[in-house]
Amino acid sequence: MKKHSARVAPLSACNSPVLTLTKVEGEDRPRESVVGPADGQPAGGAAGDEADAGKRRLRCCLRVTAVQVRKALWGVAMVMCVCSSWAGSTQLAKLTFKEFDAPFTLTWFAATWNCLFFPLYYVGHVCKSPERQTPRQRIRECCRFFGDDGLTAKVFFTKVAPFGLLWILTNYLYLQALRKINTTDVSALFCCNKAFVFLLSWIVLRDRFMGVRIVAAIFAIAGIVMMTYADGFHSHSVIGITLVVASASMSALYKVLFKLVLGSAKFGEAALFLTIVGGANFVLLSFVPVILYFTRVEYFGSFADIPWAHLCGVAGLLLAFNVLVNFGIAITYPTLISLGIVLSVPVNALVDLYTCEIHFNTVRLIAVFIICLGFLMLLLPEDWDQCIIELHTKLRKRDEPAEGSGEAGTGTGLNWPRRARTSMSTFAH
Repeated sequence: MKKHSARVAPLSACNSPVLTLTKVEGEDRPRESVVGPADGQPAGGAAGDEADAGKRRLRCCLRVTAVQVRKALWGVAMVMCVCSSWAGSTQLAKLTFKEFDAPFTLTWFAATWNCLFFPLYYVGHVCKSPERQTPRQRIRECCRFFGDDGLTAKVFFTKVAPFGLLWILTNYLYLQALRKINTTDVSALFCCNKAFVFLLSWIVLRDRFMGVRIVAAIFAIAGIVMMTYADGFHSHSVIGITLVVASASMSALYKVLFKLVLGSAKFGEAALFLTIVGGANFVLLSFVPVILYFTRVEYFGSFADIPWAHLCGVAGLLLAFNVLVNFGIAITYPTLISLGIVLSVPVNALVDLYTCEIHFNTVRLIAVFIICLGFLMLLLPEDWDQCIIELHTKLRKRDEPAEGSGEAGTGTGLNWPRRARTSMSTFAH
């Protein structure tokens, strides 16, 4: 029976606090049954059993390879979709503020679109699941995630509303930062939330200590300082950098607290949770844009002057991005989704370069590079060092027969370059 689980892990950096869904379990490799020759069997029967076992192993390898190739192809498509939706929402939000300077109203409007999460999930459930349930049955089953009593008023105000507030703060601070600095700096600095998640998980959740992730966190902090220095510590730039770092911190806090308070969730439970967050945002925070409008803090004239196409575009791209990050991991590797996020930084840089909104000095380029490098270092698995050691050992064992079959008179000077090449290729992986 397949299990779909969701967890908050330091594997994703996004412009809103989202759940990170783990791989679909239960798709283990088929067992290889090797049939050896039994005592007293004729040699022909043993050879036939070995041939059958070889064919089974071949079919098993081909089946596993086909699954991996399919996931890799889906991953390539996912990288492009995540990168385009993430960079597109950032650029379109920056463009929207030229006509509609109301960051909180835009945040509220985009967060309301989270109400579509569970309907989208239910459509997929009806299409894929052999045991179809009615929406009421599915919601009742998913509500068990909140406890034996389901979603009560106490559970809502203690376990759902705080995460909705963190969601709003993350997006609002991010959009405010876009009003102060360029999209390249904002998208690069927000990637630091991955380092913040690791630090908080290490302190609060007692996660495993990893030296390489500490180095990545140092890179992220150094990148923040260098990004501030790139513009000469002007007040406008410092405020923008502070806002985006605060947004990244809120996103990291959301993920760690979700893991601490709610634990893990299935696909349907995660979709229902995000739908409730969107609905609560629409019902409980609708008065805030109204107050900001009448106090002229976010005044935008008449409703006819609102660029609805831009607002719907930003909200739609953010919804698509969150759906891809939450549910895309079911069909591909989570590392590829994270690559789509970090690749949005050079995409935003190219757009800013052609729109003449950024000056790429040496300090800014180094800052962006080390932040992205720290992000990629955080993608390394926990046992990455063991993987390198095992790969190095396999490569050495593969070369040992070739070295042993050489002539006895061959000196060590002829074998040394071959060993050097093996070592370099090992560390290149």
